[in-house]
Amino acid sequence: MVGIVLVSHAPKIAEGTLELIKQMTGEKVLIETAAGTCDNRLGTDPVLIGEKIRKADTGDGVIVIVDLGSSIMSTEVAIESLEEPARSRAAIADAPFIEGAIAAAMEASFGKGLQDVKNAAENTRGMKKIA
Repeated sequence: MVGIVLVSHAPKIAEGTLELIKQMTGEKVLIETAAGTCDNRLGTDPVLIGEKIRKADTGDGVIVIVDLGSSIMSTEVAIESLEEPARSRAAIADAPFIEGAIAAAMEASFGKGLQDVKNAAENTRGMKKIA
């Protein structure tokens, strides 16, 4: 099953998103959070992200959902530091954090593959519209 890593600058945002996803999917999907820095401050840590990607990878790949700005750079550094084949099984989704995470988790819970899970997350871009 495809694993998911939630990368956020704020641990509370990642944990809240994880709680919401678990209400929808139960414990079906392996989801890790990599939020905040090693000294419990706001930010992102490439080493922590890499550890969480390795932990979420059961062999079917990992989709990483990032919140903003430097979380993208930190995740890119983390993925580059992985050894093959883990590196080629990790992908960053270009998706809104909460909506993308929920869509990815739902798709992963149905046993879909890496590209399908990534597409589901990315297809949430622009979904939220206010009339």
